[in-house]
Amino acid sequence: MTDPDGSLAVGTLAYDTGRQRVGVVMEVYGSRYILRPVQGGCEWDAVRDTCRAATVADQIAPGLAERNLRSSRGGL
Repeated sequence: MTDPDGSLAVGTLAYDTGRQRVGVVMEVYGSRYILRPVQGGCEWDAVRDTCRAATVADQIAPGLAERNLRSSRGGL
Protein backbone atom coordinates (compact mmCIF):
# COMPACT_ATOMS: atom_id res chain seq x y z
CA MET A 1 0.00 0.00 0.00
CA THR A 2 1.33 3.42 -0.89
CA ASP A 3 0.48 6.92 0.19
CA PRO A 4 -0.66 9.53 -2.37
CA ASP A 5 2.94 10.75 -2.72
CA GLY A 6 4.05 7.26 -3.78
CA SER A 7 5.78 6.36 -0.53
CA LEU A 8 5.06 3.15 1.34
CA ALA A 9 2.47 3.64 4.06
CA VAL A 10 3.11 2.94 7.74
CA GLY A 11 2.24 -0.71 8.42
CA THR A 12 3.20 -1.88 4.93
CA LEU A 13 5.63 -4.75 4.46
CA ALA A 14 8.68 -3.41 2.64
CA TYR A 15 11.72 -5.06 1.10
CA ASP A 16 14.99 -3.23 1.74
CA THR A 17 17.14 -4.10 -1.28
CA GLY A 18 20.22 -2.66 0.40
CA ARG A 19 20.06 -5.11 3.30
CA GLN A 20 17.99 -7.76 1.52
CA ARG A 21 15.53 -7.83 4.42
CA VAL A 22 11.78 -7.55 4.83
CA GLY A 23 10.43 -5.18 7.45
CA VAL A 24 7.30 -3.36 8.50
CA VAL A 25 7.31 0.37 7.79
CA MET A 26 7.11 1.98 11.22
CA GLU A 27 7.74 5.57 10.16
CA VAL A 28 8.49 7.65 7.10
CA TYR A 29 11.14 10.21 7.91
CA GLY A 30 12.22 12.48 5.09
CA SER A 31 14.04 10.37 2.52
CA ARG A 32 14.18 7.32 4.82
CA TYR A 33 11.94 4.60 6.17
CA ILE A 34 12.21 3.23 9.67
CA LEU A 35 11.68 -0.54 9.34
CA ARG A 36 11.22 -3.25 11.96
CA PRO A 37 11.62 -7.00 11.38
CA VAL A 38 8.29 -8.77 10.93
CA GLN A 39 8.88 -10.98 13.99
CA GLY A 40 9.94 -7.97 16.07
CA GLY A 41 13.38 -6.79 17.01
CA CYS A 42 15.57 -3.77 16.44
CA GLU A 43 14.46 -1.22 13.90
CA TRP A 44 16.73 -0.02 11.12
CA ASP A 45 16.55 2.87 8.76
CA ALA A 46 16.65 2.52 5.01
CA VAL A 47 16.84 4.95 2.13
CA ARG A 48 13.44 5.18 0.44
CA ASP A 49 15.01 4.62 -2.99
CA THR A 50 16.23 1.17 -1.90
CA CYS A 51 12.83 0.00 -0.63
CA ARG A 52 9.77 -1.35 -2.34
CA ALA A 53 6.62 -3.18 -1.32
CA ALA A 54 7.52 -6.73 -0.30
CA THR A 55 6.30 -9.54 -2.54
CA VAL A 56 5.20 -12.95 -1.28
CA ALA A 57 8.53 -14.33 -2.56
CA ASP A 58 10.40 -11.73 -0.46
CA GLN A 59 8.43 -12.77 2.60
CA ILE A 60 9.01 -16.52 2.31
CA ALA A 61 12.61 -16.50 1.02
CA PRO A 62 14.37 -16.37 4.44
CA GLY A 63 12.36 -19.29 5.84
CA LEU A 64 12.85 -21.30 2.67
CA ALA A 65 16.62 -20.72 2.74
CA GLU A 66 16.75 -21.88 6.37
CA ARG A 67 14.71 -24.97 5.58
CA ASN A 68 16.93 -25.82 2.59
CA LEU A 69 20.06 -25.43 4.71
CA ARG A 70 18.69 -27.78 7.40
CA SER A 71 17.60 -30.27 4.74
CA SER A 72 21.05 -30.29 3.13
CA ARG A 73 22.55 -31.09 6.53
CA GLY A 74 20.22 -34.07 7.02
CA GLY A 75 17.74 -32.35 9.33
CA LEU A 76 14.13 -31.42 8.83
